[in-house]
Amino acid sequence: MTNSLSLSIRHHTGFTYDGIAKSSYNEARMTPITSASQEVRHAHVAVQPVVPISTHTDYFGTIVTVFDIQEPHSKLEVEARSMVESRAQMIDPAISWSELRAPTLVDFFSEYLLETERTKLAGSVLAPLDEWRRIPDLHGCVDAVGEYVRGQVTYLPGATSVSSTAQEAWDIGEGVCQDITHITIGLLRQLGIPSRYVSGYLYPSDHGEVGVAAAGQSHAWIEYFSGAWTGMDPTNGIPETERHIFVGSGRDYDDVAPLKGVYQGAASSSLGVIVEMTRTH
Repeated sequence: MTNSLSLSIRHHTGFTYDGIAKSSYNEARMTPITSASQEVRHAHVAVQPVVPISTHTDYFGTIVTVFDIQEPHSKLEVEARSMVESRAQMIDPAISWSELRAPTLVDFFSEYLLETERTKLAGSVLAPLDEWRRIPDLHGCVDAVGEYVRGQVTYLPGATSVSSTAQEAWDIGEGVCQDITHITIGLLRQLGIPSRYVSGYLYPSDHGEVGVAAAGQSHAWIEYFSGAWTGMDPTNGIPETERHIFVGSGRDYDDVAPLKGVYQGAASSSLGVIVEMTRTH
């Protein structure tokens, strides 16, 4: 496995309307950010219909592209292109459980310890909590939680919807990366481990050919606080690697949805999502 990747990323999505939308207001969170494990060399977002766009960084540190369409339109298309140099993260030894439970730390990370409607869990899913609390190492505890969720929830595209909750996915025993991430976050917060939802892209191969476009994925994984934010992909059972391209993080999916908005007009349906990722060298 390589320790770094240079990637060109194309993410295309949008909506089509059963008629005409008179106007719409939209926010796109599709632009990777520069961080300790990746450097963004170029990023651009294009919108059809062509309208002025503005950009800001939200409360959670995610880059948001905002655009307001006041002309009638039957379709909305958004395409984000970026070039990113990505490196594997370094995982440091974890702090102790007692350090994690210090009142100042609990207060500082309170928004990543409280359940949301997306991450709320109850019933049998919580049965192993006491067992996990006896695992001395935080990293080992998080790995055990991820293994438990993967063992109980089968990855099955189409089993859930974008609005599904962790409890709903757990109850049917099926879901996608969004659901597995929500369940894992819900359990970690029950344990008192600050955790957040990460939205980004996953390059599909350890040995992709340079210059050949691959079908990438819009992907979700977690970061948990172990003295530093540490990435873990519960769907695939691996740490965050150079193949994981970070776009944004928040309390759950609602904070980092790639495209959301409000509009006036006929019902809409998604155009679907295309993610192409190409190694550049």
